[in-house]
Amino acid sequence: MSKNLVIVESPAKAKTINKFLGKDFAVKASVGHIRDLPKSDLGVNEETFEPEYVVLETKEKVVAELRAAAKKADNVYIASDPDREGEAIGWHVMNVLGKDAKKVRRILFHEITKSAVQKAIKQPGEIDLNKVNAQQARRVLDRLVGYKLSPLLWDKVRRGLSAGRVQSVALKMIVDREDEIAKFKPAEYWTFAARLDASQPPPFIAKLLKIDGKKAEVPNEETARAIEKTLKNGSFAVAKIARKERKQSPPAPFTTSKLQQEAYRRFKYPVKRTMQIAQGLYEGKELGKDGQVGLITYMRTDSVRISDDALTDMRKYIGGKYGEDILPEKPNVYRSKKSAQEAHEAIRPTYFEYEPDAIKDHLSRDEYNIYKLIFERTVASQMKPALFDVTDVEIECANLTLKASGEVQKFAGFLAIFQDDLEEDEAAEHEELLAKKLPKMQEGEALKLRDLETKQNFTQPPPRYTEATLVKALEENGIGRPSTYGAILQTIQTRDYTFKDEGKFFPSQLGTLVTNLLRESFGDIIDEGYTARLEDELDEIEEGKLDWTAALVRFSKKFNKDLGVAQEQMRSVKGQGVETDEVCDKCGAKMAIKFGRFGEFLACTNYPECKNTKEIPQQAAAKANGDQPLVCDKCGKPMALKRSRFGQFFACTGYPDCKNTKDPKLLNMPQSNEPVPPCEKCGKEMILKRGRFGPFYSCSGYPDCNNIRKMGAKGKPAEPTGVKCAKCGEGEIVMRISRRGPFYSCNRYPKCEFSLNKRPVQRSCPKCKAPYLLLHETKREGKIELCNNAECDYRAPLREEPGVTPVEG
Repeated sequence: MSKNLVIVESPAKAKTINKFLGKDFAVKASVGHIRDLPKSDLGVNEETFEPEYVVLETKEKVVAELRAAAKKADNVYIASDPDREGEAIGWHVMNVLGKDAKKVRRILFHEITKSAVQKAIKQPGEIDLNKVNAQQARRVLDRLVGYKLSPLLWDKVRRGLSAGRVQSVALKMIVDREDEIAKFKPAEYWTFAARLDASQPPPFIAKLLKIDGKKAEVPNEETARAIEKTLKNGSFAVAKIARKERKQSPPAPFTTSKLQQEAYRRFKYPVKRTMQIAQGLYEGKELGKDGQVGLITYMRTDSVRISDDALTDMRKYIGGKYGEDILPEKPNVYRSKKSAQEAHEAIRPTYFEYEPDAIKDHLSRDEYNIYKLIFERTVASQMKPALFDVTDVEIECANLTLKASGEVQKFAGFLAIFQDDLEEDEAAEHEELLAKKLPKMQEGEALKLRDLETKQNFTQPPPRYTEATLVKALEENGIGRPSTYGAILQTIQTRDYTFKDEGKFFPSQLGTLVTNLLRESFGDIIDEGYTARLEDELDEIEEGKLDWTAALVRFSKKFNKDLGVAQEQMRSVKGQGVETDEVCDKCGAKMAIKFGRFGEFLACTNYPECKNTKEIPQQAAAKANGDQPLVCDKCGKPMALKRSRFGQFFACTGYPDCKNTKDPKLLNMPQSNEPVPPCEKCGKEMILKRGRFGPFYSCSGYPDCNNIRKMGAKGKPAEPTGVKCAKCGEGEIVMRISRRGPFYSCNRYPKCEFSLNKRPVQRSCPKCKAPYLLLHETKREGKIELCNNAECDYRAPLREEPGVTPVEG
């Protein structure tokens, strides 16, 4: 029997660690938490706040196995994750071992590598009770709030509702944002873009910057037309040319929240999914002859620190792969936020020899995407900044000043491997600047107006939250911890408090009602500032600066007082609902929003004399149909939002005579009026469907015909190009959509990775006889065709063909 027992949380982690230790070690997994508060009781002594833990029913066998193994071992090492949750798991394991608990030692490592594990075994410590107490305080706080607020909502609204210390704050932020949007009053403003010619080509765009030396503000059409007249009739001259170097520094390596945000922005992965993938990469993946390998460091961290050993390995890798000139003289150092645990590291690869493409065949597509993202961000963080030459030109016309800017990259730096996580509008602006090529000009040079764009604009309301922007807002406000965000975002959706449309959060009527009821009675509980202060107190408990029971006493005293008042004074909408302006079409009384087990519906307030009910038209339906009622395209009757165990769907109110249904998510996708080309394999109709990777067209002849086709840009059906793949010779080039727009690639992907950024056409080059040409469109040349052969300079006006649309660029 092994003399030493190592206990971890997961079997995957156990398998990875096991290969680093000799025959004197046995590694077993607790498979997560083994004890928790009881499901059916509060489980907290309200005088002392001591939790009353019970062994989970599903873990009784695991506990018995751990006890038996510990009894036979000389030493027991707890190797759970290096955070509060991991410390608590280790503490619970120690407590169920009985008299064998005296054998327990705590070992810590932040990466599952041979050196890290063996070093930890040589330097064992004790369970950190401050960390345990911080986790216990959080668990008790969450239980007190959830266990007491939820029954209150059952009594005042309907059964089955829940409230939570952090989830209710996240919901309030979504409700408040919707309220901001509803109250927003757009302001009119006008912009001007002059297309000018200098003495040398190319023509360029200059935008109005100042009026009489002050920032240009054009609030109405009358002022705009006066400025337009001045620009059209005036003369233009270069007033000032400024040249400077712009430095773009590399981003810091990933923390948990930054990884969550970037994974959503790039791949639209939900936060929970990102954390599941990262957990698997940390615990280890099978890499053929190398066996199970932990590929990244611990993924729950708010630190941007990189260990000295990892920095040495990384700089060696960068110098060998990209050249010494891209390495800074000294390693780049990044500052973590004040509350960061500096014992942790940033999320980084454990071994730089495992390049993403080298192990791609051993990973799923999602695992590869996340690993590649982490690998490239980490490597980029230790490269030199990118350098750009920026030229700003100020142009005068009467009392008006216009500005044109151009930018040329002169040193790629970290951009050689990683494009920074700019917001979409920032990225578009940056790309536009790089695309601009200014002609050579001199101060005082006269310019000629080619054309002028005068545009009316309106200010936009603040955008609704996506998962990425909500995570960012939660972190910036100090609410919750990134490790809990996935569960929070899932809860507010599964409880029907919110729904997502095109990736954006909308509050439901129920979510808005619950938030407003809680706001009236528990202003502090769902206040961002108060919740953030509680998080600070949990940090102080972990640091040993605050007694955990003292923090709970202070919270509980006020919470119980507010709860007593709410039980007496909170308005009840149970059975009554929320009255609306909708009129009952049967008796003329007002309709009210009510909340049933399957969601919201409209019911007549004249109940029980009138039992009329209606489905509520959700924002998604209105948005999909231009704020008009959604109508069945088969019989013309209204469509109603229904709910089944598989989710929401629209069904015809003419049922059972008409059984037409629609997927709400398909309704909000861009649609084109162009006819959908029939299936190229069997000639049958292609039908729009939605899969886990987005919209696509599927042959109506399924299952006899399995043909599918991706949706094109702006909802247009992506008709086959008819061009054979030049790389593999077997596939066909088809259009696909990425976050940056349409591109063309082989339909045998991922077996063949050939791709083009311009549409190919099956027409040989008249100059070099290459098998196909590329279609392109520019503002200066219009529609053109060019050869794909880099050594051929064929470029000519497009010979038009039916159905052939160039890609603008």
